[in-house]
Amino acid sequence: MQAISVRPLTGNDSRWVGRRLREWWAGPDIVTRGRIHDAASLPGFIAVRDGERAGLVTYNISGDQCEIVTLNSLVEGAGIGTALINAVRDVAVREGCKRLWLVTTNDNTAALRFYQQKGFRLAALRRNALEQSRRLKPEIPLVGNDGIPLRDEIELEMILL
Repeated sequence: MQAISVRPLTGNDSRWVGRRLREWWAGPDIVTRGRIHDAASLPGFIAVRDGERAGLVTYNISGDQCEIVTLNSLVEGAGIGTALINAVRDVAVREGCKRLWLVTTNDNTAALRFYQQKGFRLAALRRNALEQSRRLKPEIPLVGNDGIPLRDEIELEMILL
């Protein structure tokens, strides 16, 4: 297995981040809980594997809570997502956050499995939340992974003590 290092985002990453956010999220605007985040302007980390950028996480700290806004890996099953979560968790703990949380959608069964394996717990279900999200970001498709209608937000959390 190749070694993975994680480093904070820098200005030199901005073009790569912009390209990846367009590829993975149809642009930098990310909608969670009825709010738009400009992921390109958020703090985050890059995972590096074999000298190449291999993953990205962005996050937002508000008060004593830290939201993972985006998390993506170019190589599944290589530990990249785990390394990125650990980096954000470390920052959240240093900043005095009591809760690390994120939102995914009802179609993202792989993410639900992954996050629960990493210690996140189901915290909330917002039925039909994607109707409101599409008003803010019309690019959100009607159908998601595996042909599942994209309707609901699922919030997962990790309590930090």
